[in-house]
Amino acid sequence: MSTATRWTLNSIQNRWLATGIRWSCHQRQSSSLPSRRYQSTGNNSRYFQSEGCNYNADFAAASPSFLEIGGKAYQTDSWTNVPSSVLALIPRRLHIQPSHPVSLTRELIESRFPSPTYAHYNDLSPVVTVAENFDSLGFPTDHPGRNRSDTYYINKDTVLRTHTSAHEAELFRRNASEGYTISADVYRRDAIDRSHYPIFHQMEGSRMWDRRKVRGGDVAQAVWDDLSKMSKHNLQVEDPNPTVHPERNPLQAGHHSIQEVEAVAAHLKRSLEGVVVELFSKAKQAAAAANTVEASTEEPLKIRWVEAYFPFTSPSWELEVFWQGDWLEVLGCGVTKQDVLINAGVPDQLGWAFGLGLERVAMILFSIPDIRLFWSRDERFLSQFTNVQNVKRFKSFSKYPASYKDVSFWLRGTSSAAGGGLRTNAQGFHENDVMEIVREVGGDLVEDVRLFDEFQHPTSGRKSLCYRINYRSLERTLTNTETNELHAKVKEDLVQKLGVEMR
Repeated sequence: MSTATRWTLNSIQNRWLATGIRWSCHQRQSSSLPSRRYQSTGNNSRYFQSEGCNYNADFAAASPSFLEIGGKAYQTDSWTNVPSSVLALIPRRLHIQPSHPVSLTRELIESRFPSPTYAHYNDLSPVVTVAENFDSLGFPTDHPGRNRSDTYYINKDTVLRTHTSAHEAELFRRNASEGYTISADVYRRDAIDRSHYPIFHQMEGSRMWDRRKVRGGDVAQAVWDDLSKMSKHNLQVEDPNPTVHPERNPLQAGHHSIQEVEAVAAHLKRSLEGVVVELFSKAKQAAAAANTVEASTEEPLKIRWVEAYFPFTSPSWELEVFWQGDWLEVLGCGVTKQDVLINAGVPDQLGWAFGLGLERVAMILFSIPDIRLFWSRDERFLSQFTNVQNVKRFKSFSKYPASYKDVSFWLRGTSSAAGGGLRTNAQGFHENDVMEIVREVGGDLVEDVRLFDEFQHPTSGRKSLCYRINYRSLERTLTNTETNELHAKVKEDLVQKLGVEMR
């Protein structure tokens, strides 16, 4: 399963994250331009367009055309909505970059799931089918996470994965080990602020037991035997609810016995409590080394289990940690839905799964205040991180001034929650379309975008929105000329691609 800043499924926002990861077209046409190929700044992501097609500097929307990712060509169609800014970052794979804070966080968590019991998968392709990303996990056909407003489509049958769980069925089918972890980059169209980015990194893990292989087919006893071999901790744990509840957190009747679920849940919780001990002990040591106020006043580490709902587990929980005076959601988990295992061809197995957002955890562990920093190539940032034995808090090298600019416009036509089109003369509207345009123009020079005001005309019924954009570089002071030019381009593209009318 996956999470990245909350492993929850929240309607339109759809998060499978440890409070951080949310589930959350840019077309410039000119028939006079010659046939040409667009090469993104990434090393292995590019668009191809054939003779006679309209040239699109940001992504291929005309037909016939192809998008190449990782050396493989994919045909695009009317569903294609992957911008060049996202394509350019696909090769970065921060989760396996040596000494990068995302990679160090992954290493720390993997250390709690040793081989050979657990296999670790860190190099799976980000391109998956719609069936793998949604259908295999039981997402309804009308689920909002399937919308082009939330998901990057390569074509109608293929997407950039929105969570690591897209690989679950495949790994269950392989049945190569009793457990596994997956770490990977995932992609979602989302808001612009200091904790959200269209690409982030998730980690999930699973542990299975096979009824055919345990002694006497007694899974519950096999799980308890494995649990007895695990290390204990002295954390203060709040877990007031029963393991199952018929309405809030149901047993998978017909598949599991209450004895099996009690055992699996206990093994799951002990395993993940160990992860929290590892991570937050390092975070406390880093705070102490930095002589922070929090280090001198910090309370003993406390955790609590909260009932939750995820489409691929039941019963399910979120794990929260009391940190610096507040409860933080760290991960989501649960007993794997048996339908997922049956569809993967391993009906005799049962077990647990969890998911979390690596950036979310890394921001806490290293005290990193802005998610854009993870993508920085500035040595003032990268040189601060070395290895998991020497976790240090990030030291800001400067705080550059913000430049706030507003953009107000009238929506055109009717509004639709589906969105995701970014076509010229767009009739539907979704806020993520605005975010996508601002990202394409401003990139990491935009710190956040917020809806500042809205108004509906009492006579015509037309709706007006005002967004406030904060331009701020992490590495230098932006000039007024720069921000004015960026803002003018944002306005131009909003009119061209969304069909809005500036106020």
